Amino acid sequence: MERKAVNPWDWSIKLGYNQAEVIDGATRQVICAGQTAVDGEGNPQHPGDMRAQISLALDNLEAVLTDAGMDLSNVVKLGVYVTDVDEALKNFDLMGMRFGPHQVAPPMTLLGVARLAIPGLLFEIEATAAA
Repeated sequence: MERKAVNPWDWSIKLGYNQAEVIDGATRQVICAGQTAVDGEGNPQHPGDMRAQISLALDNLEAVLTDAGMDLSNVVKLGVYVTDVDEALKNFDLMGMRFGPHQVAPPMTLLGVARLAIPGLLFEIEATAAA
């Protein structure tokens, strides 16, 4: 699979994502459900702690991708839902720490929402991956 970044402007690159990517040669896709800060039994973890919830949600996303035979380098699109955009952005360095080593900056949408499906959850991330 080959990826070509599309960025008519460079402002989004500074924020860690491309405006678009052209994907060539992919033969397989994985569409991931939103991942949150839950344990293996589906119990919410880290109440009130956005940073810890982002970290665990990313752990869970990586676990799903690994089970599908992929990793973060295969992610071609992200959707992020948060109950507090400002607090999430303060902790978005975690996104760079996880995606940076893979040298990818997938196109992303960040939305502020009133709440997530399970009370107490602050952050949810969904992904599309390709290989």
